[in-house]
Amino acid sequence: MQFSSPVSIPNHWHHASIDTALTSLGSNPDQGLTEAEVRRRQESYGSNELKEQNRRRKFDIFIDQFRNVMLIMLLVVAVISAIIDIAEGFQVEQALVFPKDAFAILIVVILNGILGYVQESRAEEALAALKNMSAPKVRVLREGRSQEIDSPQLVVGDIVFLEAGVKISADGRLLEAMNLQVRESALTGEAEAVNKKAEVVLPEDTELGDRVNLVFSGTEITHGRGVALVTSIGMDTELGKIATALQSVQQEPTPLQKRMTELGNKLVWMALVLVTLVVGGGTLYNPELFGHLIKVSLSMAVAVVPEGLPAVITVTLALGTQRMVKRNALIRRLPAVETLGSVTTICSDKTGTLTQNKMVVQGIRTYQGEAIASGEGYHPQGNLQATLEETVATRAEQQLLLLGGVLCNDAVLQQEDGKWGILGDPTEAALLPLAIKGGLNLDRVREAFPRVGEFPFNSDRKRMSVFVTLPVDHDYALPQDPSYLMVTKGSPESILDRCRYIQIGEDQATLTPEIVQEIIKQNNELAAQGLRVLGLAYRGWQELPPLGSEDTSEQEMVWLGLVGILDPPRPEVKVAVETCRSAGIRPIMITGDHQLTAQAIAASIGICQRGDRVLTGREIEKMSSEELEQSVNEVSVYARVSPEHKLRIVRALQRQNQVVAMTGDGVNDAPALKQADIGVAMGITGTDVTKEASEMVLLDDNFATIVAATEEGRVIYGNIRRFIKYILGSNIGEVITIASAPLLGLGGVPLTPLQILWMNLVTDGLPALALAVEPGSANVMKRSPVKPKDSIFADGLGMYMVRVGLILAIVSIALMVWAYSYTNVYQTEWLHRERWTTMVFTTLCLAQMGHAIAVRSDTRLTLEMNPLTNPYIWAAVLLTTVLQLLLIYVTPLRLFFGTYWLSLRELAICVGCSFLIFVWVELEKIVLRFWRRSRS
Repeated sequence: MQFSSPVSIPNHWHHASIDTALTSLGSNPDQGLTEAEVRRRQESYGSNELKEQNRRRKFDIFIDQFRNVMLIMLLVVAVISAIIDIAEGFQVEQALVFPKDAFAILIVVILNGILGYVQESRAEEALAALKNMSAPKVRVLREGRSQEIDSPQLVVGDIVFLEAGVKISADGRLLEAMNLQVRESALTGEAEAVNKKAEVVLPEDTELGDRVNLVFSGTEITHGRGVALVTSIGMDTELGKIATALQSVQQEPTPLQKRMTELGNKLVWMALVLVTLVVGGGTLYNPELFGHLIKVSLSMAVAVVPEGLPAVITVTLALGTQRMVKRNALIRRLPAVETLGSVTTICSDKTGTLTQNKMVVQGIRTYQGEAIASGEGYHPQGNLQATLEETVATRAEQQLLLLGGVLCNDAVLQQEDGKWGILGDPTEAALLPLAIKGGLNLDRVREAFPRVGEFPFNSDRKRMSVFVTLPVDHDYALPQDPSYLMVTKGSPESILDRCRYIQIGEDQATLTPEIVQEIIKQNNELAAQGLRVLGLAYRGWQELPPLGSEDTSEQEMVWLGLVGILDPPRPEVKVAVETCRSAGIRPIMITGDHQLTAQAIAASIGICQRGDRVLTGREIEKMSSEELEQSVNEVSVYARVSPEHKLRIVRALQRQNQVVAMTGDGVNDAPALKQADIGVAMGITGTDVTKEASEMVLLDDNFATIVAATEEGRVIYGNIRRFIKYILGSNIGEVITIASAPLLGLGGVPLTPLQILWMNLVTDGLPALALAVEPGSANVMKRSPVKPKDSIFADGLGMYMVRVGLILAIVSIALMVWAYSYTNVYQTEWLHRERWTTMVFTTLCLAQMGHAIAVRSDTRLTLEMNPLTNPYIWAAVLLTTVLQLLLIYVTPLRLFFGTYWLSLRELAICVGCSFLIFVWVELEKIVLRFWRRSRS
């Protein structure tokens, strides 16, 4: 039989009959494929594996770090500095001089490159997690023999055998299915196992979760056995499509990464402009100064670059991740910490994230009565109180409804250490404490009505049925003649369509159109209250119907009533939503539930108002991208959506310049999580794939944890801005001081590249790390999010750095001019130079200590702040001051750094000048405070 490409029926194998599928793929159900045909197909279509595309090699990632414009400039400076040092060594001593400035710069460049590599080289493990979902072994039929092979050797057209416990390794069309049930929750998000059928042919537009005649790679057989024809392998499977979507999502740089790139470009341009002005202008003034000006320009270039900034930012983000873990948020990628502070929209699932995932029955409705259930959680304490006067008739209806809820139920209610819990589906489990509140004994009921058969839940039918033996002597208003009772539970709409009768009191009556409309009205009323609604019905049987006869057996049923179940919102969620609102963050609910239920829950916790528009997945399907973009700014609740819709919603929000956090738990949520600025995986219910595709994992699956992590992100971003203005303000002062020396006719460079590196790495770095743990202000969640397109210099930070840099330069230049004249009494030129340059070096370093203390707050004076809120800043200032003094007074360090022993008088002058920077910053706060008061 000639093999024809599966493209002949693209993506519609569920619409093909068994014979059509076998013919299209050239396969024989009795013999399978021949070995020759297998080899030919493997050559044509490759192996059954998920393939990685466009993945960067580790070496390429490392090399990319040195394409950073600031590091390139430092490398150029190191080379030029080495050439000058070696050349001067030959001129003076005719011997090779160790270029310590160049060597120090090179070490800094390499360390920064390694730091960037470590952050960026973390391999994307989402695809690896997907690969782990494929089965390592599979049993196939080839040349008439059953044999076990490795799953990568599977080809399209293979006949595979399925049995309970097997993990499916390729997509296939079922040829046989004997009580076959498959757990597809990782792929479709549906928790219930799907009952598979081989003989059915489904419409082309059948949803993925309803394709009961297909099996999919990565899913697992839970019950029964079957035979399938492989229709897709590797990247062509549904799992492969998710892998393709994951790899096609482009990882956008985080706001912080964009701002740091922008900062680096601006600093380099500033350095080039300054070097050009100083070297060009000075050479025109006096050509003999060219060599001296080159040295000055090298020091200026090193002073411009904040060499310690990348390390400080990395450590700050790492410390932030540790604090977030204590708040149940596990950060998987460091830059995500800062991105959280910029989040403008949080898209959250409902069940388990906004709600407790503890189903509690709120009430029941039968034809003649309504009853309200009291109690909390799965604890059976409480009662069932009728809203009207209870009669014998209403009591009979309610008892039958409670009985049905116990019999058509696979959950188990249990008590451990005084706490009530469940095993099984939460929705089913909610019916058990309800029955106890209504007076039933669970053990006695199950003993009296033993189960003898079932039609399992199916996402297509949206219901399940069980068969129990009907005891001869019972106290319920049931027909006495049948031997068996079928109880059906599920979607009210799907069950009501199959009912012909209704239970009224102790009798059964015909279900009229008027009664049907009344039941539909009751269902909508319960859904509008945010309740998940179940319908129950029953039917008597003399003999058990055959297996697989759901469509014909689930007919002519007797309607019992409705059960309204609430998944209560988490108590802390309403406060978290209010916090979001005050912080300028928009919370959005995205759920697969009924739109009335979703809207009611959303309204109760403040995400929307009653009557607001709810967008459903069916409506999204019909929308163009442009129409969806217009809607996302108005709609805060999305219902009946699929993971594909989530991806579209995220992209639409991002095109509206929103920074989006998105939650998810299933494999098919992974593309949307990766597309979002912050992908948030569920730590309890989430799959490995979603966790690997995410930036953050919620250890408690709680929406409030996202808000807490966002608050932490804002604090971290505020601290990053704080130490950036501290570091760069000092750097500006250094650059101006260095540039002024030749213009003032001073014979020497006030700071060597090595001394500048010391200031940028140690004198700046240690206090900057201390500033990184500064506690956040009380109003951190009462401000709007940082706009993604805002520069790092926004909100006055740039002007602040320029002001402080100018003041620092003025103080340093004044001291430099005085020190140059004061130390000119020395006859030896190098002693003179090292003495006044040491005073400038010391003043700049100590001035930064005062600046670090003052910069802790933009508005509060240092005297007004509790020093114990950040003891690290005081420790850092003390340690850095001691280290600076060691450079002056310890001989080996003094010789290496080119400093001079200062007298106490000279040191006191340096301390006094440096203290002026602290005074200036504090005075700025006072002036700003009076200005704001005058405006208000």
